Amino acid sequence: MDRHIIVIGGAGYIGSVLVAALLEQGNQVTVVDDLWFGGESLLPFLPVQRFRMVKADVSTSRELDRVMQGADSVVHLAALVGFPACDRAGRETTWRVNVEATKRVYEAAAHAGVRRLVYASSYSNYGHAEGDAMVTEESPLFPQSLYAESKIAAERFLLDQTAHNGISTVCLRLATVFGLSPRTRFDLMVNQFVLEALSKRRLVLYQQDFKRSFVHVRDVARAMTLVMDAPDDQVRGQIFNIGSEKLNTTKSYLVELLWKHWIDIQVEKRDVNFGGDMRSLHVSFEKARSVLGFEAQLSLEEGINELCWALENNVIWEPQSDRYRNHPAILV
Repeated sequence: MDRHIIVIGGAGYIGSVLVAALLEQGNQVTVVDDLWFGGESLLPFLPVQRFRMVKADVSTSRELDRVMQGADSVVHLAALVGFPACDRAGRETTWRVNVEATKRVYEAAAHAGVRRLVYASSYSNYGHAEGDAMVTEESPLFPQSLYAESKIAAERFLLDQTAHNGISTVCLRLATVFGLSPRTRFDLMVNQFVLEALSKRRLVLYQQDFKRSFVHVRDVARAMTLVMDAPDDQVRGQIFNIGSEKLNTTKSYLVELLWKHWIDIQVEKRDVNFGGDMRSLHVSFEKARSVLGFEAQLSLEEGINELCWALENNVIWEPQSDRYRNHPAILV
């Protein structure tokens, strides 16, 4: 394969896994990242001639126009992710990073003649779904947080540009991601639960019966490669939910899985109401399955097992460090 792909935010949790997958396919890959959380995740790729790293803040840097020249596709991952991070940063900063920077990325890509832009969005956009019906890409959006509002605004800008003969844009609404990565995060639900179960033998459980959807980080990367390979008439201007119906579950079920590893885990249940993110929904992934041929391969059990192995064998050193989090814990 002889494609040049730009990964904005490629040093992050999803980005570092995606970069490995793209290089394995034979692509030329350029990562653009401001390295807020460091760049150690990219060190294994430095000897690869088809890899390049550019340190830049895409919301302000003029470097972007030059970097985009000759690129085939762009994957835009850089963002303030999650309602705690966005609430802490405030509306002005969230909008600058999640919306205005997305516009800047699109404009640079369009000016350079990029063929396709893949945007990482979130199933948080759906908010709270009533009843037992699973949400689809056509379901109404009821954002419960500043984070979701910013993702919806970025999506609408991109899809509006594409509808007016702009470059081909595809938006992926990701379920809650879990699993190991070169830049593993322990502020994501499954990963956080595993760390707390192992280190404290105690979990604080709130919204225990709220419905959630999950997807392994390696499955996310594979979905993104499928989107870049798909014919334009199948994906142009489309939204795809990325995950698996088999991974639609609740926090209570996650606790049951963890009890298989540590029967002595103590669970403290709290009645907590967050103003920022009270979503409860299960998601349909039929569209990604039928159009992209995407089927998630990795289960919650496999993700939990690999996280346990990494933590128990000190593969991840000092996992309580802030370097493995995009935001502080919201409950202690």
